[in-house]
Amino acid sequence: MSKLMIDKVKDFHLDHIFDCGQCFRWNKESDGSYTGVAMGKTINVNMKGSSLIVDNATADEFDKIWRHYLDLDENYETIKNRLSENDKAMKTAIKSGYGIRILNQDLWEVIVSFIISSNNNIPRIKGCIENLCERFGEFIGEYRGKKRYSFPTAETLANLTLDDLGPCKLGYRARYIIETAKKYVKDGNRKYESLKDDRITSKQAFDEISKFTGVGPKVANCILLFGLKKKDSFPIDVWMKKVMNHLYDIDVENVKAMESYAVKNFGDNAGIAQQYLFYYMRNKSLGGD
Repeated sequence: MSKLMIDKVKDFHLDHIFDCGQCFRWNKESDGSYTGVAMGKTINVNMKGSSLIVDNATADEFDKIWRHYLDLDENYETIKNRLSENDKAMKTAIKSGYGIRILNQDLWEVIVSFIISSNNNIPRIKGCIENLCERFGEFIGEYRGKKRYSFPTAETLANLTLDDLGPCKLGYRARYIIETAKKYVKDGNRKYESLKDDRITSKQAFDEISKFTGVGPKVANCILLFGLKKKDSFPIDVWMKKVMNHLYDIDVENVKAMESYAVKNFGDNAGIAQQYLFYYMRNKSLGGD
C-alpha cells in the first residue's frame, strides 16, 4: 500500500493534535510521525512541509474515514482569528498550540477513555487503554512490528466481570466501565449518537452523558467536546485552573467564574479555546516556550 500525500494542509501540527490530551491511542515514532489505532484501523501520519503524509490507508479510506476523523475540512484560521481578535492572552496560547485540530473520534471509545482519565496521568491512561484493547479488542494486524487491536465494543465490556478487568489495572474505574457499558448497550448506540445532532444543546447532552457511572462534570464535558463535537463545551481540570488563573487572573478554585468567562468570551468555540489553553499551560509546565 503506497503512501498518500495531501498537499496544502494548514493548521495541522502532529504534536499539538496528538499530544494535547484529546486522544490516547496515538504514539510518536522515532521518525517524528504518529501511529494511531482508530475506527478499527491502524494509520500513520507525518508532515513534510505543508503536505500530510498518510501511510497504511487507501485513497478511498482517507476520503471516507480519515479526512473527517482528522477534521481537515474545518477552517481553524478563522476560528483562531475570532478567538484572539481582542484577547492577547489567547493569542499567546494559540501561538503555542497553533496546529491543534479536534479529532472526530468514536463516541464509545471517548466515553470509556475519559472515564479512565479521571484522576489519572496521560502515560498511565494510555497504558490502561492498551491493556483493555489487547485483551478484549479484535486483532487488526501488525504494523511497524507491533500487533494492533481495535477498541473493545460496549457489548464485550458489558459482559465482563471485575476479575476479567483486573489485569488492565483500572482500579475503581473498572466498575464504572462495566456499569457504563451495560447502560450503553441497554439504551442503544443510536440514542447516544443522536446527541451529536445540532438541535440537541450541550446542556441536554451533558445531562444525558452525566447519567453514566463515573462521569462527573469534567469527564462529561470532555465527552461532549471530543465525542459529540459540542465545540462550546469547556472541560476544566487542574491544567485549566492553572491557565485561567495565569492568563485571566481568575481564582484557581472558582470554576463557575471560569465557565462564565468561557461562555462570554469564547462562545461556540470555547472547546477549541480550551485546547489551546490546555496545551499552552501543559507545555509551559514541561519547559516549552
